[in-house]
Amino acid sequence: MNTPRPSAAIEFVEVGPRDGLQNEKALIATADKLALIERAIAAGARRIEVTSFVNPKKVPQMADAEDVCAGLPQRDDVTYIGLVMNLRGAERALATGRINQLGAVCVATDRFAMANQGQTSDESVEAAKAIVALAKAHGRTAQVTIGASFGCPFEGEVSEDRVVAMAARLAEAGPVEVAIADTIGVGNPAHVTRLVERVRQAINPLPVRVHFHNTRNTGLANVWAAVAAGATVVDGALGGLGGCPFAPGAAGNVPSEDVVYMLERGGIATGMDLAKMIEASHWLAGVMERKLPGMVAQAPVFPKVAD
Repeated sequence: MNTPRPSAAIEFVEVGPRDGLQNEKALIATADKLALIERAIAAGARRIEVTSFVNPKKVPQMADAEDVCAGLPQRDDVTYIGLVMNLRGAERALATGRINQLGAVCVATDRFAMANQGQTSDESVEAAKAIVALAKAHGRTAQVTIGASFGCPFEGEVSEDRVVAMAARLAEAGPVEVAIADTIGVGNPAHVTRLVERVRQAINPLPVRVHFHNTRNTGLANVWAAVAAGATVVDGALGGLGGCPFAPGAAGNVPSEDVVYMLERGGIATGMDLAKMIEASHWLAGVMERKLPGMVAQAPVFPKVAD
């Protein structure tokens, strides 16, 4: 298997407004969600997961999905992603007229798929393919994420063969990319390298997107391993917030500012303004009224800007 050299640039996707906030107990004001999106745009984000169209009784934090969409800045250069679990959610997202891209989700194991969206793993793949088709029929694009790609909170280890086979099936539907997600943060760089390489070959020429949680403090190492193995799209959540309501023990996403610092220092362009990201992280800590997990925003600026 030929391992590619790391790309000179990756596409960064800010998922803080959705995945960063969805598990928070205290409801965040719609105005603050929109302010977070605006700050992400100011820092350079051009793809942003802005909300999810799910049952508000199950995920109360996302009950204002339509209101968030109504307040989105009019930008021709920004792709707004709406996460959807089924066709009903996809129709809601499309009805707003503001969502450019549907984010479909399928899950690598049956027990987690049942907990997450009330269907088997195979059924979740077919549902995701139907969402991609619906997006195309409405002149939109879609991407698909395979949840629990590196491990399941209910079934434990997940077969790499299973994830690769799912990715190949999903690619047939024509999404813009296929993402593999470490939903509960159990991945390690060796595992990441193998799986990214195998998925990359299975879905070529579609890009591989990666989504990591930092539950066991391996998130940044996993990002680097993924990019070195050929992933070209990377998710992060400002401040390192996040978690899945249906995955016991899932902790925050990899912090956007930490990911950007690491990649930029390593010579991989992200298109993001780190100083503005740090400023936004400080602002978000004030909104959340607590210290956030991200480390770069807490550290002195390096290299120090000359006075």
